[in-house]
Amino acid sequence: MGEMAVLAQKSPLDTVRSKYIKEMSEMTGRNVIAYYSGFLQKSSPSVSHLISMTDDDKNGFMTAIHGLDTTKGLDLLLHTPGGDIAALESIGYYLRAKFGSDIRVFVPMISMSAGTMLACTAKEIVMGKQSNIGPFDPQVGGVPAHGVIEESQKAMQDILKNPASANFWQFTMSKLNPTFIGECEKAIQWASTIVTEWLVTGMFDGEKDAKQKADYICSHLNNHSSTFAHARHIHSDKASQIGLKITPMENDQALQDIVLTIHHSYMHTFGGSTAAKIIENHEDGRRVWHVPPGQA
Repeated sequence: MGEMAVLAQKSPLDTVRSKYIKEMSEMTGRNVIAYYSGFLQKSSPSVSHLISMTDDDKNGFMTAIHGLDTTKGLDLLLHTPGGDIAALESIGYYLRAKFGSDIRVFVPMISMSAGTMLACTAKEIVMGKQSNIGPFDPQVGGVPAHGVIEESQKAMQDILKNPASANFWQFTMSKLNPTFIGECEKAIQWASTIVTEWLVTGMFDGEKDAKQKADYICSHLNNHSSTFAHARHIHSDKASQIGLKITPMENDQALQDIVLTIHHSYMHTFGGSTAAKIIENHEDGRRVWHVPPGQA
């Protein structure tokens, strides 16, 4: 599982990232934490528990936040495929408990699913032309909840129209037992409840129509029929159109340069080492999860 990186054994790759993360903090006067997964470089099923969002990530955030002056707020760089909804909720509440709503999220490239939900803890999300968030269609046991609901509804309609099709659906429906379908329905509702609360108390805090804005955003991001697929990439202009407070990364050239430099240094790290996921701050505090030998 995860192995904690020992500072004394810092690699040259760690040194490069540290330098740039510190530079970003000096530029902004804020705390900087990078939450980066190597999901683009390390995609084998045997390491999915290392690259996705899990409860163990809370330990990484505890390491990264330890000793920081939380009154300086947080700039959080996110690059993740998402993961477990319970872990996401726990991490988000922890960040809010430490920094309140003084959180700014940067998406240099991709923050999908539960990563999009985590971005909604922020008062603003900074995205470039190349950046993507995604639907937060929750996963239940690794299966998209909306997909399960749609499949079961389709099966019922088909069987009502043509009873002979029951044989065709029998195998699929045997997997979709009523308990599992119920779990999927609850997960969809849970996702919107979590994100609505964060948006109302953060991005839209004090605004009269905060709840309506949050509901509108959730109706777009937690809706399989309008987002079409769990992996769909939503660009900054679309994210703005549905009501999220998006700041173009291009507005501040110096900040954009340092954010993208940090991003590329992570891509080098994941491409040239066994690191699968890293959570680290601007003061050299980090936790690194490594892929066991032979499982990359």
